[in-house]
Amino acid sequence: MAIIVRSYQPEDLTAMCAVWNEIVRDGNAFPQEELLNAASGEAFFAAQTHCGVAYDSCCDQIVGLYILHPNNVGRCGHICNASYAVAKQRRGCHIGEALVKDCMKQATKYGFRILQFNAVVKTNLAARHLYEKLGFIQLGTIPRGFRMADGSYEDICPYYIALTSNK
Repeated sequence: MAIIVRSYQPEDLTAMCAVWNEIVRDGNAFPQEELLNAASGEAFFAAQTHCGVAYDSCCDQIVGLYILHPNNVGRCGHICNASYAVAKQRRGCHIGEALVKDCMKQATKYGFRILQFNAVVKTNLAARHLYEKLGFIQLGTIPRGFRMADGSYEDICPYYIALTSNK
């Protein structure tokens, strides 16, 4: 496995949509309910500040991705938000960690000062462990803030990390 995290290219869109849609179908991490198709995926990814992909050069496959965008506007426009997706068959291989680290670098390049995750599902222990390992701070818990695919509700845990000094 030789993972390279790079900016997405138009030829990556089909694979990106497939990985993204795995998460949406599972209904336990992303708030989106609609699957991406070729047209909606192209528009969705183009609308982001930055999209990175994890490319495995050994098998010529996109195995993960992230989206980066502002979390708010105006006086809070220095705060960004991101979402990460790793192909099911490649989870546990530290691809998510490579994506988060690259995202933090890209966010800094775009002038963001804080990276905030609004809705990390409490039961997403792998993501929460990774974020805490990288220095993210949990802001609290929002009880029953996420509707799971089965209709039950789970708590969400917002996280943040300062990307630069807050002068």
